[in-house]
Amino acid sequence: MSDKSRVSRRQFLNYTLTGVGGFMAAGMLAPMVRFAVDPLLKETAEGEFVAVTSIDEITNEPKRFDFKVKVVDAWYESEEARSAWVFRQDNGEILAMSPVCTHLGCTVNWAPEGRPQNEFFCPCHDGRYEKNGVNIKGTPPTRPLDVYDHKVEDGKLYLGKAKVREGA
Repeated sequence: MSDKSRVSRRQFLNYTLTGVGGFMAAGMLAPMVRFAVDPLLKETAEGEFVAVTSIDEITNEPKRFDFKVKVVDAWYESEEARSAWVFRQDNGEILAMSPVCTHLGCTVNWAPEGRPQNEFFCPCHDGRYEKNGVNIKGTPPTRPLDVYDHKVEDGKLYLGKAKVREGA
């Protein structure tokens, strides 16, 4: 054999140790990568709806309903308390709105005593909303209250995720 095709002892050890070291590094990194990527691969529960109330309890006057949703945060699963202001509009459609003020995240109340009637009011910074959740000009909120996706099945109201109103 010629000297060009021969691998020296030093080159053989260098190739062998580099290969073994690469396999060991890959073996250590694989679980770490899996740990970091696993939450991204899990299915989300965005499309889930939660039964909140019977449609018989929904009136033309906004009423607050409290409910719980299952929340998955990476590997931690829990139940989170939520609320919604729900009422029938004049056209008979149901409107379910988030009680979270769009100004600074305080909780709005419906027609509290000593305040204008037929309005939602945020006590923190005097934010006001009309009955349909649209912010009143000249008050701190810059957009309407968020609305929940909802559906009615078997005489019950189901609420999904709260979303920013389109066109807001």
